[in-house]
Amino acid sequence: MKRHIPNFITLLNVFCGCVATVFAVLNQLELAAVFVFLGIGFDFLDGMAARVLDAKSELGIQLDSLADMITSGLVPGIVMFQLLGMAMNGGWNLDFQTDISGAMIWTGLKIAPLPFVGFLIPMASAYRLAKFNIDEDQATSFIGLPTPANALLILSLPLILMYQNSELLNGILMNQWFLIGLTLVSAFLLNSNIELFALKFENRSFKDNAPRYIFILISLVLLVTMKFLAVPLIILLYILSSLIFNISGNDRN
Repeated sequence: MKRHIPNFITLLNVFCGCVATVFAVLNQLELAAVFVFLGIGFDFLDGMAARVLDAKSELGIQLDSLADMITSGLVPGIVMFQLLGMAMNGGWNLDFQTDISGAMIWTGLKIAPLPFVGFLIPMASAYRLAKFNIDEDQATSFIGLPTPANALLILSLPLILMYQNSELLNGILMNQWFLIGLTLVSAFLLNSNIELFALKFENRSFKDNAPRYIFILISLVLLVTMKFLAVPLIILLYILSSLIFNISGNDRN
């Protein structure tokens, strides 16, 4: 029975991803972000449950990646699609008319091509997850930015716009060229050869886990002081601290 518990938690991630997809399509990006964050929480818990219960399985590995593809791959792509549409003052629109009886009749679809650039994120995520599943060298570290981290980065954008209203920030985040550039950087980082440390603690020793402890502490301080604006900075900190840790590790060797 216990071997099914991690898989059930992973399926909760799938559920959250499906709900987030609906809200993202409806342009309810705040609610989409809430369910993505919940899904990523379940993604963390299923791995923890598998280790604690000693219930790791090949099925669980495959299921985990499929869940991540929805929650951390598809949803960020739809969110970027919507943001690009807003930046262009109209991304897509379904046209309806009302007949004599009052019924809604679909008459067409208006859509600009540029927002489709956002779907580079799901494409890059799918490629990364497929590589991860056949790579046996990513047990204690990651090669390239993990899809949940990338999802947090993309989903933080509408939350920054909503809750940290600033003319400067709004001007940057609603610039279509900034969003296109971020999409391309996102797709690159997902499949880059940059080695990033994983937040997996084999023991509680500070010496063995110094980068992780320091990263978590600084991240908490940033979140408290800068709220949603902290998320892009935390992702940047994650990448830079991993690079520094890798260089210092190579120097010691």
